[in-house]
Amino acid sequence: MGGKGDRPTVENRWWVDQGKDAAGRPIERPPPQFGGRFFRTGDGFQQERAQRRLTDSNLKWLEEADPAVDGWAVVRMLPEEHFPASRFERIRASLKLPPGGRGVLVDSGNSVRAIMTGHPSGERLVEVRLGDESSFDAWVRGEWVREALFPSFGEALRRLPALVREYLETDRAATFL
Repeated sequence: MGGKGDRPTVENRWWVDQGKDAAGRPIERPPPQFGGRFFRTGDGFQQERAQRRLTDSNLKWLEEADPAVDGWAVVRMLPEEHFPASRFERIRASLKLPPGGRGVLVDSGNSVRAIMTGHPSGERLVEVRLGDESSFDAWVRGEWVREALFPSFGEALRRLPALVREYLETDRAATFL
């Protein structure tokens, strides 16, 4: 059987306000004092479309940076501000690409995003954000399947190698079952 990267889409989409508490009762909300216009922009929000665009965004980074097979590309968003070099190298050393994989490290100054894919490109994809707040997201065939948050940079670096292996190195034959 396949690895955990083959499980179905996450059922509890935490980013979508369902208007109910954990027991399913409606949540009383005070009238909006500000931001009403801002939050109306979410009217008609299409979860599936947003999910595809998020995955597409990561694929566009890979396409634009064009890392070599089995290699990394580095993109620096701010010419004058970089993520601390020692921490940047720890990230690069901790995150191993699977055979035939490619990755992009996006340096935003205060954080680094690592976007990684195996072979074939884009079938399995992980995005890691490392900085003051660190997280992990995984997609299998465009479907978001996993999220993990970490309490610290160090904890993220300890746990990420296993997560990356789990979602990028799962036996390819099992992915087609």
